[in-house]
Amino acid sequence: MIPILTTSSLVMCPHGGVAQLITTNTEALVDGAPMLLQTDIHPIVGCPFTPVTYSPCVSIRWVTAATQTALHNVPVLLQTSVGLCLNAAQVPQGTAVVVQVQQKAKGI
Repeated sequence: MIPILTTSSLVMCPHGGVAQLITTNTEALVDGAPMLLQTDIHPIVGCPFTPVTYSPCVSIRWVTAATQTALHNVPVLLQTSVGLCLNAAQVPQGTAVVVQVQQKAKGI
């Protein structure tokens, strides 16, 4: 079993930008924080990524999530879920880094 991500988790882009963990889920809570869903898109603030020109990560789209734990047939996000960090042109800039998660609710 793997910890489920909630709005109180901490997720960052690989360059240090912080994801704003908002969700459409208003029903399933863990310690008062809504669980995150694979369909959620999370804005990123503070990414300093500058390879040749300024091209910060602006959002995360999740490509993997739980295989057996879902809310209304939408998989929840787990600590091991993979999210792509995208710039404004929707170009992948790396994978999201899950820094902190709750430990009470787990899924698979």
